[in-house]
Amino acid sequence: MRKKITVVGAGMVGGTLTQRLAEKNYADLVLIDIVEGLPQGKALDIMQSGPIYGYDTYIKGTNSYEDTKDSDIVVITSGLARKPGMSRDDLLYLNMEIIRKVISQVVKFSPDCIIIMVANPLDAMTQLAFQVSGFPRERIMGMAGVLDTARFRTFLAEELKVSVEVITAYVLGGHGDTMVPMPRYTTVAGVPVTEILPAETVERIVKRTQDGGAEIVKLLKTGSAYYAPSAAVVDMVDSIVLDKKKVLPCAVYLDGEFGIKGLFVGVPVKLGAKGIEEIIEIKLTGEEKEKLERSASAVKELVDMMKAKL
Repeated sequence: MRKKITVVGAGMVGGTLTQRLAEKNYADLVLIDIVEGLPQGKALDIMQSGPIYGYDTYIKGTNSYEDTKDSDIVVITSGLARKPGMSRDDLLYLNMEIIRKVISQVVKFSPDCIIIMVANPLDAMTQLAFQVSGFPRERIMGMAGVLDTARFRTFLAEELKVSVEVITAYVLGGHGDTMVPMPRYTTVAGVPVTEILPAETVERIVKRTQDGGAEIVKLLKTGSAYYAPSAAVVDMVDSIVLDKKKVLPCAVYLDGEFGIKGLFVGVPVKLGAKGIEEIIEIKLTGEEKEKLERSASAVKELVDMMKAKL
């Protein structure tokens, strides 16, 4: 039986994600949004690409959560996007109520699903979804590290004039200004990047990675990134649907791992059919641990702000 995947939010991220998943041809899709006609129109448009691209994916565009019933995976992209000059933190209160309502509906109709959060501020919204859903931590995660790592790899490949395929990397921590790119664990065809590039160049690229989302928002002037974020989600969905057990950096609930307890923070995890199958605790230097703890503290500030509102 084909898998069923629901994408909540038919905006630029949700629409692009639905197209990418349709082209995978391994699951039927539901695209849901509160705007009447928007998910229906996008679903129909994407389905009509099937005869050309060679996929038979059925896509249901809807405004009703009843159509999402018994989804295997639910990806939540809904919420307001960042505007120029707006930090992810500014989105906190604006998106809290949206996510609470969405999660309640998702749990009602798909109590056994795996949830992937995309809404910003990512780590805080994933924490909220965890609290509202009551799901075990294995079945709820945030898309952050995959996207941030892709940006890091892109900038390194551009600097070195090599294929992105030969670069492996990790970006840990919260999805924002305090994210922690890991040059020590970054290699180019197996060679540590720290042995190829001078420290100041690596630091410049690290800084650009940390500002990667804001750079795109500034250039677009209206809206935010959606091509790379949707691709990052597909990487995660692939690993779950196909049980690939890829090790990817995702925002997950830590219960003592890396010395952090009770927070969603980006770390390497093994993703398979059951969701998060293992948290990979890599060894950190004192400086790296300090940066990760600082990033976790920034996430905690947002979580505490949410608690005050709840």
